[in-house]
Amino acid sequence: MHIDPAVYVRNTIRSVPDWPKPGVTFRDITPVLQDPRSFRVLIDLFVYRYMRHRLDLVAGVDARGFILGSVLAYELNLGFVPVRKKGKLPFRTVAEEYSLEYGNASVEMHTDSVRPGQRVLLIDDLIATGGTMLAASKLLQRLGANVIEAAAIIDLPYLGGSAAMKETGLDIYTVCSFDAGDA
Repeated sequence: MHIDPAVYVRNTIRSVPDWPKPGVTFRDITPVLQDPRSFRVLIDLFVYRYMRHRLDLVAGVDARGFILGSVLAYELNLGFVPVRKKGKLPFRTVAEEYSLEYGNASVEMHTDSVRPGQRVLLIDDLIATGGTMLAASKLLQRLGANVIEAAAIIDLPYLGGSAAMKETGLDIYTVCSFDAGDA
C-alpha cells in the first residue's frame, strides 16, 4: 500500500488540545523528528522540491526552523543562516519587529548573514499568523537577499498567516495544513 508522503508526515504530527491555553490545539512536530522514517520523509519532501531551484542559502527561523533548515541546507549543499529572537546573536545585527497577540517581538540576523542578490529559502515549522515569517522575510530583503520561497511543515490557514504572506507577494510551500476543527 502506498501512502502519500505528505499524509504520512501529517499523520505523525501530534495534536495537543488546550495547550498552551484552553481552546488552542498545539501541533507538535517532535514525533516527526523522533521517528527516523518520518523525519527522512519530511526532509526528502523539501529536498525534492528545492533540489532544482537555484538557491544560495537556507535561512531558518528560531528555533524549529534551525532543525529543518540546517538539515535541508546540508542535503542541498547550501549554507545556513539563523534568524534569531532578539538578543541572541553576538555580532552586529539588524532587527525587524512584528506584532504578537499581546505586544511586539522582533527577530534579528547578523549584518553579514547574506550578500545582496543571494537567493534564499526561508523555513520554519509552522505558519500561524505569519508575523514571524513576514518579519524574517523583510529582514532578509533589507540585507539584500531575494527570498525565493517561504516553507514550513504546517499551515494553519484559519489564522490567516499564509494569506497575509501571499498578499505581500511571498511564495509559500507547506507540507500539510490543519483546519480549526481538526483533531
